[in-house]
Amino acid sequence: MDLLLKNLKNQLIENNIVISGSKSESNRLLILQQLFPEVAIHNLSDSDDAVHMQHALAGEGKVADIGHAGTAMRFLTAFFAVQEGKTKVLQGSDRMHNRPIKILVDALRDLGAEISYLEKDGYPPIEIKGQKLTKDKVAINGNVSSQYISALLLIAPSLPNGLEVTLVGKVTSVPYIKMTLSLLSQLGIESSFEENIITIKPTASLNEKALTVEADWSSASYFYSLAALSEVGSEITLSSYKKESLQGDSCLADIYQHFGVATTFTENTIVLKKTKVHNTETLVLDLKNAPDIAQTIAVTCFASGIGCDLEGLHTLKIKETDRLEALKEELTKLGATIEVTNESLHLKASNEIKDSVSIETYNDHRMAMAFAPLALRTNLIILDAEVVTKSYQKFWNDMEVIGIQQEVLK
Repeated sequence: MDLLLKNLKNQLIENNIVISGSKSESNRLLILQQLFPEVAIHNLSDSDDAVHMQHALAGEGKVADIGHAGTAMRFLTAFFAVQEGKTKVLQGSDRMHNRPIKILVDALRDLGAEISYLEKDGYPPIEIKGQKLTKDKVAINGNVSSQYISALLLIAPSLPNGLEVTLVGKVTSVPYIKMTLSLLSQLGIESSFEENIITIKPTASLNEKALTVEADWSSASYFYSLAALSEVGSEITLSSYKKESLQGDSCLADIYQHFGVATTFTENTIVLKKTKVHNTETLVLDLKNAPDIAQTIAVTCFASGIGCDLEGLHTLKIKETDRLEALKEELTKLGATIEVTNESLHLKASNEIKDSVSIETYNDHRMAMAFAPLALRTNLIILDAEVVTKSYQKFWNDMEVIGIQQEVLK
């Protein structure tokens, strides 16, 4: 499905939006619930990724196909490695078969796991023969996707001797590691994170516990962008959110002050209000702890006519697409002057925005959603628009609620 989004021309926006539970929290809790049935989950994410995770965990067959769901691939690799006597093949989309998993597989093999590559060395599809893993120490590079590290931490309490994980070198996306540890703590599982060593105590069983998943902050980023590009006085209320969030992307509340957007926390919601015109200075950020919001921020800067220098983006090269190159390609089509490296993005200030440009989404949900707020500046076409269901099932419905007019082209 391709969608034409019609220019709203900077309208005043006032709406209430309810956003599904965090995909990151949901996928972690689904693994923990499988290992510890005493766990109950409320406000589970309705994303495709969470659905793929549930199907893979519930499936009785030998093969689990997780499509584009990178989080599911990593967490399930670790999960099935500790399922004694069970063999599982994990496969996905063509893009998934080109996303590396060697660092995690090597770490699991060091613990005694039996995992083999079925096609290309270092990449899915993989065959996993579940084992009882008794080793309790492993080292892994900290400057990689934090999902590799979280995958190990999630299975750690179920191991007979627990697990000590040494992070080698600089550590990336610390908030996501702390999210995993916080969820373990909420369930009563003991852990520590001192310097570069994480220790998880073995846990045989838990007391019954119900956890409510906070709404997804990455999904909130698109409404921050809409608020930033709207007229002063616009107000968007989002639920359900916590001021003391586990999610690294909650830094949005601070970042978007640059665009004149103030965030007010109530008991269960956040209120985004455009209080003033945006700051015209180039926005300089290190997003190593929140790389998933880089696309949204870059598009907001472009649409606001300001420049940005975004660092700490090395993990974007191995996402659903090479997000840095994809951003460069699509923003250039719109008239931007932009450069990218393997870990950074540099956008020059410009007031030129071309009309009715078709935006390629590269099988990447965040490309579609990050560019949607541009409808407050120009007409544009989002190709393969249904890709948003990977993380946000009702995204286009919520855009319609906000007032963005849409026309299905095919």
